Amino acid sequence: MSMSDTGPRQAAFPLDGRRIWVAGHGGMVGRALVRRLAEEDCEVLVTPRPALDLSRQADVEDWMAQARPDGVIVAAARVGGIHANAAYPADFIQQNLSISANIIHAAHLSGVRKLLYLGSSCVYPRLAPQPIDEGALLSGALEPTNQWYAVAKIAGIKMCQAYRRQHGRDFIAVMPTNLYGPGDNYDPLTSHVPAALIRRFHEAKVDGRSRAVVWGTGRPRREFLYVDDLADACVFALKHWSSEDLLNVGTGQDMSIAHFAAEVAAVVGFGGEIVFDPQRPDGAPRKVLDVTRLRRAGWRARTPLEDGLRATYADFLAGGGRYGG
Repeated sequence: MSMSDTGPRQAAFPLDGRRIWVAGHGGMVGRALVRRLAEEDCEVLVTPRPALDLSRQADVEDWMAQARPDGVIVAAARVGGIHANAAYPADFIQQNLSISANIIHAAHLSGVRKLLYLGSSCVYPRLAPQPIDEGALLSGALEPTNQWYAVAKIAGIKMCQAYRRQHGRDFIAVMPTNLYGPGDNYDPLTSHVPAALIRRFHEAKVDGRSRAVVWGTGRPRREFLYVDDLADACVFALKHWSSEDLLNVGTGQDMSIAHFAAEVAAVVGFGGEIVFDPQRPDGAPRKVLDVTRLRRAGWRARTPLEDGLRATYADFLAGGGRYGG
C-alpha cells in the first residue's frame, strides 16, 4: 500500500505481539532502537556478533528461517567519519553491501511482514538543493569523502523498492541526518563529528590545554539529530509508513560546524580557544534534510541540542561508547 505525504489514517503495522529483530543492536542506533521498542508490547530479537555473521548470506538466511521475525529493522552497518571512509573504502562498500543484501533477501525468503532499512543522508548528492528532499536521490554526484558508504546504502534503498515492486514486500527506507547520542564511537580516527568533538574537548580540558584544534574551516553547515529521536521516528515509521517513497528523518534545522563546536565545548566545560585547521577536509558545504513528509505524517524531533549533548557527554564519561571516558 502506498500512502500520500499527508500521513497515514491508521496504523499499517501494529507492533502488539510482534517479534521485531533489530539487526545491529550493539551500535549507537541499535541500542536506541532496543530502548524505544521496550516501550512497545512486542518481543525484541537481537543477535550478538559471535552468534551471527551478517556478512555471510547462508548464515543470515538460516537464522531468519528459524527465528521467523515479523518485523526487521536494519541498523547494522560499517560506519565512520571522513578519515575512516578515506582509509578503508573497500571495507565500507563491501561490508555494507553484504549486510544490506543478505538481510533484505533473507527477509523476503522468510516472509517478514515489515522491514525498515536505515539509510543515510550521505546518499544524496553533494551539491543537492538545500534543504534536501527525498526526490534528490541519484540526481547528482556524491560527496567524494564518503561515496563508498553512500553507494552501498543506495543499493539497500533500491533493494527495498525492488522487493516491494516485484514481490509486494512492505519494505521501507528512512534517511536519518547526522546523529549523536549515548553509545557513540569516540575513537579519534573513526568517529563522526559530535563524538570526535566531545573527546577532543574533554581531553583538552583534562590536560589543561588553552586551545583545541577542529578539522576543516568550521564553515560547513550540518544538522544533528539525537539518536533516541531517530529511534522514536523509526518505530513511528514501522507502524505507520508504507511506501517505496523515502522518508527523511531530522530536525530540519542546521548550523555551522563552528557553532556546533562551541555548543559541544560549552557542555564539556572546555573554555579554551577553538582553532580550525583548513588543511583538513570539510566535506559537503551544507547538508540539511527537508523533513516535510515526516512532519505531515505526524512526527517531529523533540530533544533540544543542549539536552542531547549533555546526555551524550555523561555517556562518554561513564564509558558507554567505544573508546569512551
